[in-house]
Amino acid sequence: MIQFEKFTLDNGLRVIVHQDTSTPMAVMDIMYDVGARDEDPEKTGFAHLFEHLMFGGSVNIPDYDEPLQMAGGENNAYTTNDLTNYYIEIPAENLETAFWLESDRMLSLAFSEKSLEVQRKVVCEEFKEHYLTKPYGDVWHKMRELAYKIHPYRWMTIGKELSHIENAKLKDVKNFFFKHYCPINAVMVVAGNVTVEKVKTLAEKWFGEIPSGEKYYRNLPQEPEQQEARSLKIISNVPLDALYKCWHIAARLDKRYYIAELLSDILSGGGSSRLYQSLVKEKQLFSNIDCHHFGSTDNGLLAIEGKLVKGVKMEDAENAIELELDKMKNELVNETELQKVKNKTESMIAFEDMSVMSRANSLANYELLGDASLMNFELEKYASVTTEDILQESRTIFRKENSNTIYYYMSEN
Repeated sequence: MIQFEKFTLDNGLRVIVHQDTSTPMAVMDIMYDVGARDEDPEKTGFAHLFEHLMFGGSVNIPDYDEPLQMAGGENNAYTTNDLTNYYIEIPAENLETAFWLESDRMLSLAFSEKSLEVQRKVVCEEFKEHYLTKPYGDVWHKMRELAYKIHPYRWMTIGKELSHIENAKLKDVKNFFFKHYCPINAVMVVAGNVTVEKVKTLAEKWFGEIPSGEKYYRNLPQEPEQQEARSLKIISNVPLDALYKCWHIAARLDKRYYIAELLSDILSGGGSSRLYQSLVKEKQLFSNIDCHHFGSTDNGLLAIEGKLVKGVKMEDAENAIELELDKMKNELVNETELQKVKNKTESMIAFEDMSVMSRANSLANYELLGDASLMNFELEKYASVTTEDILQESRTIFRKENSNTIYYYMSEN
């Protein structure tokens, strides 16, 4: 059970304090309720662009990294389709440095054409390197466009098109910042060797005067239920043929999400999993194969992807996967097999909770989902899943009309 206290500043900033005196360090995690799904379809990639811009200097602090490093701290950030997260780890006695730095960034960035130009180039190079020139790099762009027709999950966090970042204007960037990066749309978790009293004092001092901003109410178009199987064939200069299949699954807070996660572990949770044993080890159709899901807040995707052994026909590889999925749809999994993946999930959560940083991140994440205390009931939700649940969910997910397939072929030359 993770203990914490929660309070809200007058400007709407939600603050969570988690004390752990076993460490000399403190962690600050600020999570903004904005991700790629909140972007204009004609101006995508902005949430991720801001992850870079936030390190380019704020209104009163031209260099973010130097004072943090002087105080013995480290920092990083990440963007998803659902949220943007900034975090700092610092010796507890220097915690106020983190408050000073993060509050100035929330107040306002040092917007300039120069800073935008620098970060725009960095992001454009990242786009080219990872998604245009890397083998199979375009596959998830294509898959999202295939699986989603209306919901903004249809583009990646990096953006839908390179031109959206290349053409980003300072005015658009400012508007995006002041719409989303404000106290009312953020959660701050302070964890480690801290006290509630100290955090309250520092939060009021550094964040209390920041204007609250307007609450952002999300009104996203909902993806209709998929009614037909979709597929796409790609021929490219890649080393091996590859097969990618995706199915729509339930949203993050739905009970069915937990069933889908355990289901994916049964199929591909290590060397003893079904797909590996059958398709890699026994039949030797794939050189590697994986089943995973995207952990999305809204209705997400469960994916199976694998590289084919040279000489194997795509049709044979796909039929072999379907055979394994048919077993999931027609036979109850063994109780021992289900308990094994439950134990693995429990161990993974316990391992993650050993890190103060991970605990802080989880508390922020669950608070954005609705309530930080949800974190303490995750294990119960996994534990309650039955073999019958797995059977019924397999039948729901692995319907032909719910499937999206990309056949990725090596070019002949």
